[in-house]
Amino acid sequence: MQRALAFKASPPLGVPLRFLSSAPLFALLAALLMLWAGPVSLASRWNGYALALTHLFTLGVLGNAMAGALMQVMPVATGISVLAPRATAGVVHSLLCLGALALAAGFLWVEPRLFGAAAAMLLAGLLWFLAAAAGGLWRDRKQASKGSAEILSAVRLALASLLLTALLGGALAGSMALALPLPRQLTNLHGAWGLLGWVGLLVIGIAYQVIPMFQVTELYPRPVTRWLALTIFVLLAVLTANAMLPSAAQWEAGFVLAAALLACYLVFAIVTFQLLRHRKRPEPDTTTLFWRVSLACLAATPPVWLLHAAQVADLSVLLGVLFIVGFAWSAVNGMLYKILPFLLWYHAQKDLMVALRVVPKVKDFIPDHIARPQFRIHLAAVVLMLLASLRPALSAHAAALAMAASTSWLCWNIWRALRRYLEARRDIAAALAPKA
Repeated sequence: MQRALAFKASPPLGVPLRFLSSAPLFALLAALLMLWAGPVSLASRWNGYALALTHLFTLGVLGNAMAGALMQVMPVATGISVLAPRATAGVVHSLLCLGALALAAGFLWVEPRLFGAAAAMLLAGLLWFLAAAAGGLWRDRKQASKGSAEILSAVRLALASLLLTALLGGALAGSMALALPLPRQLTNLHGAWGLLGWVGLLVIGIAYQVIPMFQVTELYPRPVTRWLALTIFVLLAVLTANAMLPSAAQWEAGFVLAAALLACYLVFAIVTFQLLRHRKRPEPDTTTLFWRVSLACLAATPPVWLLHAAQVADLSVLLGVLFIVGFAWSAVNGMLYKILPFLLWYHAQKDLMVALRVVPKVKDFIPDHIARPQFRIHLAAVVLMLLASLRPALSAHAAALAMAASTSWLCWNIWRALRRYLEARRDIAAALAPKA
């Protein structure tokens, strides 16, 4: 895998920044909605509050974070850029954010016109994004960086999963807008392709690059990078076919396939945890701590799912919190503390021909002692949300308050970093100005 990155291929700062800075804002909005709705928001995966929360997180938080990370990491790590990155970022970001808000409002107020508007905006935005990404993969296929095959394989499969997620989601939103009944298994398939396909595969693909790079670990084992993403995608495809075909053994086959899927993610969690355990820097930084929480939640998902499948209890809300908030959002939150400072540092000094003392170091944008308190509040929020998914009446409000505090703190840290960037640009301009 490539370790020397092509930073000159980075898109303009505004391309990834608009996505990455929007993710915590949607997390804050979700926390405020949960605070307002109270225990009912986690009482069932099927009520309007829970569906609104789910899509604020999956579209507003993870959708923005995944799109921004892909548009930044792909050209730097693989040499492949999406088509028309400025236009794509502007259009996709606007449609994604507006569509996520409209969809959440549709679930809250059960308004068919909102579902129709959300379906139109989200399908347009996601299909534009997919077309731009697929076009870039085709256009730049001959100049892909050496050693980037594993990342590109995971990215392609994640994008294919996003296409299926968007089509299934569009059909479901359209059915809500037109009051047409659709089989409930389409909802489960939509969730499976969105979480285990799009989100999970892209986190895996990006981890292949950012874990060794930012955490100073060994590279992922070759069998993992070569086969894991493909195995997950194939299992999802077979699971989908099994769900659509009438069969007396459908439930048993689905159980085996789902168990195999979660076993793949357990392998990823164990391998990544071992890499972090033997990292070359003994003291963990804040991002390392976020990754530990993320991997712990991912590793807890298979046994919780087994209890749910055995009908010990309805643990569907707990599963959603574990994967979406515990695993995916924790990983994204941690990566923001590495990706954003590096981007701001790079764009602050990339055009300089000489070294200047006024240029801040990467760690100066968000120092670790500034990020660490936010991690502690995030950890408390994750624990409280897990408890609230089991006993909503006891800790739903406390979980919402902790999540709101954590995401507010993250927004403040990002704002501090952006202000430091603007100050650095002014200092650099002053240092280069001709002396009177």
